[in-house]
Parts: sequence; C-alpha cells; structure tokens
Amino acid sequence: MKKLFTERHGAVKPRVSETFDDITRDALLNLIRARMDEEWFGLAFPNKCLDGYAYAGTDFEKMRAAMTAFGLPWPLQLDRDEPPADGVVFDLIEYAYEHIAEALHPQFHSYGNHSHYEYDQDAGREKFANDVNRIFERNGAAFALVDGEVTRMAPAVIDEALAQTLFRTGDSTLDELLETARHKFLHRDLDVRRESLEKLWDAWERLKTLEPGDKKASIKTLLDRVTAEPTLRGKLDQEARDLTEIGNTFMIRHTETTKIPVTESEQIDYLFHRMFALVRLILRATGRGG
Repeated sequence: MKKLFTERHGAVKPRVSETFDDITRDALLNLIRARMDEEWFGLAFPNKCLDGYAYAGTDFEKMRAAMTAFGLPWPLQLDRDEPPADGVVFDLIEYAYEHIAEALHPQFHSYGNHSHYEYDQDAGREKFANDVNRIFERNGAAFALVDGEVTRMAPAVIDEALAQTLFRTGDSTLDELLETARHKFLHRDLDVRRESLEKLWDAWERLKTLEPGDKKASIKTLLDRVTAEPTLRGKLDQEARDLTEIGNTFMIRHTETTKIPVTESEQIDYLFHRMFALVRLILRATGRGG
C-alpha cells in the first residue's frame, strides 16, 4: 500500500508510544484474524483433503492446540472487555510470523466444499511484517517487527549511532558486553532494557583497562587520544568520573538497598545515551569501533 497523505507530508504521529491504545491493539489482533480467515496458516497447520491433497485450508483445531501449548490465547475468542496485555499481543505477532505463509491460487474443490491452496512462506512473512509495521507507524508505536521479533525503536537521536557502530575493540569480552547492551536496549520489555545499563556500565569498566598500566593510567591514555584540546579534555575527564559515579550510585552495577532504582523508560534512554556517546567516542578515537 502506498503512503497516505499525512505520511507523505510528515504529519504522522511520532514513534514514541511504548504502550498500546485500544485502536492499535485491535488493529494488530484484527490483522491476525484476517490472515486466519484467508487461510494463511494452512502451510503450518494443513487441513488435508479426502483426495489426499495436503493443503486444503487450515486445521484450526490443530492450530489452537499448538497455541494453547505455548500459553497463547485463541485470537478468535478474545474478550474485548478484558483485552490481552501488550506482551501477549507481541507474542501473538511473533507466533503468527513464525507460522504464516501467503495462500495462493485457491481452487475450489466441490467434493470437499473447500479450496486447495499453494503457499509462499517468504512472501507471507514479508507482507505480514509490512502490515504490522504499518500499524505501528500509523499509531505512533515505538516498535518494529524485524526478522520475526518485535523490537523497540531507539530514540531518533541514538538510533543511527546504535545501528551503525561496529564493535571491534580487540577484546572479545568487551565486544560481547557492548553487543549485549545494544540488544537489550532495543528489547520491548522494560526490565530487559534496564539490564542494558548494567551491561553497558560493565563494558565501561572493562574499556577503562584496555591501555597499559592500572585503570587510572589506562583511562587517561584513552581520553588523551580523544582530544588534546584542554577545555574539552577536562570536560571528558569530568564526564568519565560522573558516569562511573552514576553506575555506583544507581541500581545499575550494584543491587544494595541503598542504591537508587532506575524506573522509567525515559531515564533508561537518557543514561544509556549518555554512556554510549562517551564509549563510542573513545572507540572511534582509538580505532576500536566505527
């Protein structure tokens, strides 16, 4: 579907909402129901014809039993007065993506009073993902369905840097910590996103030891390589100390009762962005990332 007028002229909602309103939730669930009606799950749950043809629509009893085994609700019998939680909707989207395939070339079979189909799974997944992402976009939801997984979209100010940065520090443990932090930060679950701060601050502590000497000497060498301009160099030194203190003061690297919890999504964005900006600056200045 082509972009609508408001999309072409930049008047759509900003992609910042991290919870579903009723319109968005209903649109996503209705999309799944529509694909069920169109027999797009007949490849994964085939209803075999009496003449032996394997793909005569969808065996919905088989599909329902499989979804029940995964603890998923049946999309055709959801209570509108008690809508599913956002996490359940995400699970339904990912489950649908895994099992969907476009139903093609229906041929009515009068003997069985049904149609026979051919299926294209790649096309079905692509079209389903496009439809889901279009609903997210039109309703300002800060999520995207990418390769079958719903991920959170980073704020625009950090999204490009996160996507483009290559971690090649020469230290495999540091690379793994940074990659894990990036992955968790983009997760849809707030608790997992909170864990991204822990991984990023752990990466910061390890980064500070990459140069020869003790930690104090190593971080001095790293920051010296970023800039020789004295005013900026002093600001970076202060920023390094402040970020280390943040990691020790808030419930990021430690869980004692005296530590201050980070509770809001916007707080996670701010702290992650601030630390990631410094880490990325050092990596690029020292030839350890791009």
